[in-house]
Amino acid sequence: MKQKHTAKVLSQREIAPDIFDMWIETPLAAQARPGQFVGVYPEDKSTLLPRPISICEADADRGALRMVYRIAGAGTREFSGYGEGHEISLLGNLGNGFPLEEGAGKRVFLMGGGIGVPPILELAKRLEAHKSIIVGYRDAHLFLKEDLEKYGAVYVATEDGSAGTKGNVMDAIAANGLEADAIFACGPMPMLRAIKAYAAQRGIPAYISLEEHMACGVGACLGCVVKTREIDHHSHVHNARICTDGPVFEARDVEI
Repeated sequence: MKQKHTAKVLSQREIAPDIFDMWIETPLAAQARPGQFVGVYPEDKSTLLPRPISICEADADRGALRMVYRIAGAGTREFSGYGEGHEISLLGNLGNGFPLEEGAGKRVFLMGGGIGVPPILELAKRLEAHKSIIVGYRDAHLFLKEDLEKYGAVYVATEDGSAGTKGNVMDAIAANGLEADAIFACGPMPMLRAIKAYAAQRGIPAYISLEEHMACGVGACLGCVVKTREIDHHSHVHNARICTDGPVFEARDVEI
């Protein structure tokens, strides 16, 4: 259930250049699912809209959510200055999350690229499957790699070749001879297009989390639509709202 809520910062640190790791205290942790996100409101009123940030981890026992995000503009730069005890306003939990039941007991690829790596962590924790975790970075700043290694074999690709396979996540699959029955992925659009094509060639499902600029975050503004095979019940055309119908879609169901 979506609700606006005031949360408290428990801790924050920079874990790579312009990548920040923030834990917040919030009852939203109890209902959080892998692949969901929250909308965080900046205090600067010139930046009116909430910033969508994926849920990296949820600790229901502590009542805490972990958000790992990159500074991308004024809003996220403001967030990076928050310290312990700072109160923040957020809307959550948003989105549909990954369908865990579709990967249970199977060989699965969990794939993350760049700032699409953080939501893979909670997914890796909860998915009961044989997991190959394939993550792509620009360089050797391999944020969250050690966290991910607790839940499966991790394969790294870097654009500059400074760690793991030189290239992208698809190159890492080929270099390590990996195979899967299903794919769960989050990352930039070129990566997701490559994953969609790979899954189609092999006849396996791919559940992809789409990254998109969002305004309202609750499906009212139609500012974050993607073309679909099926007609959307809300707009009655071939599209879906990423913020509410997604951000996770079966790759075959969307045109990207």
